[in-house]
Amino acid sequence: MPRSSVPTSGLATPPLGALLRQYAAGSALACDPVEQGLLNRGYRLCTTRGRYFLKHHFDPETADLAAIARQHRATQRLADLGVPVAPPLAGHDGRTFAVIGGHAYALHPWIDGRHRHGSQLTAEQCGRLGALLGVVHASLERVMPSQGHSGRTAVGGCAAEGAAHRTGSATPRAGLHGAQGAAAHSGATCAQGARPESADPAGTFALIDDLLRRVRRHRPRDAFDELARHRLQERRALLEQHADRRPPRGGSVGWVHGDFHPFNVLYQGEAPAAIVDWDRLGVQPRAEEAVRAAAIFFVRPVGALDLPKVRAYARAYRRTAGAPPSELAAAVHRVWWERLNDFWMLRWHYERGDTRADAQFPAASALAVWWTREYDTVCEAFTD
Repeated sequence: MPRSSVPTSGLATPPLGALLRQYAAGSALACDPVEQGLLNRGYRLCTTRGRYFLKHHFDPETADLAAIARQHRATQRLADLGVPVAPPLAGHDGRTFAVIGGHAYALHPWIDGRHRHGSQLTAEQCGRLGALLGVVHASLERVMPSQGHSGRTAVGGCAAEGAAHRTGSATPRAGLHGAQGAAAHSGATCAQGARPESADPAGTFALIDDLLRRVRRHRPRDAFDELARHRLQERRALLEQHADRRPPRGGSVGWVHGDFHPFNVLYQGEAPAAIVDWDRLGVQPRAEEAVRAAAIFFVRPVGALDLPKVRAYARAYRRTAGAPPSELAAAVHRVWWERLNDFWMLRWHYERGDTRADAQFPAASALAVWWTREYDTVCEAFTD
């Protein structure tokens, strides 16, 4: 009998017999959940014909069959261009996913590799990582259909913001998800081809008040509650100080991976072997993905960015993506503002009772304070 564990969500294990009959993949020997992942479910599947990654497209926001097919076509085209990805296998009917019991599943080759945070990368490897993301963006522009977006037209930038910049000294915030990849929850996603509106601080103030009420009611009180209360009060003060720096709508948009972070890049030895989890493939401001990724890869436990590594990464990204410094400058400002207004980790904790992102909160929540204080230095690292 196949060996399998029940996912943490309590969902039944995949229907392996019915699923494998649709593929030339042999019979199941073992099926174990892959721990990383906040949105969809993954399994390490061993069969009589080899090892596979079995993906259950579970998250309602990304389980649309047309979107899954689009992701699969994109990864195959990227593979044809030499981009390190792991396209799904085709079944007997030629389709790259199977729908069983109303759920969509896809079978991918198993990639032996490991995840590496920015702290584990040399400066040269940081440059290689930035170049890889630039190649992804440039390649997606070749293989994906036009969404009617304009060319690269950066909005804003460090110079424009310099006069308005005031040094902040008090609030922490998110370096964002990293460990398990919920970049989609940063508020970064937008409609296909749209230039997203930046967060309105009025709405953020209301959310802060609501979260503070939830923190006060939480029992038994613990260290997480104390940190959350402290960070929320800090954030409100910082937003009051910088409310006039709300950026305009986003600039240049194009097809992006949508969730580029350490747990979605597999390394073999010193080089990336595969970029995985393309569920958030979509049209968004491209340079903002580059900045968000850096804020995840290169955030230190104290909530500061490793700026020398950011600089090596950003230079390589700009070169391979063809992105001018002004585009990165605008993206830095928008992602900084996004971090000031984003509370997805606390919302998961207090609204959903979901604590899977709690371990990321201390470093993530400290980043906005440091970023505000070092705004010009951060901008320079991305644009130098």
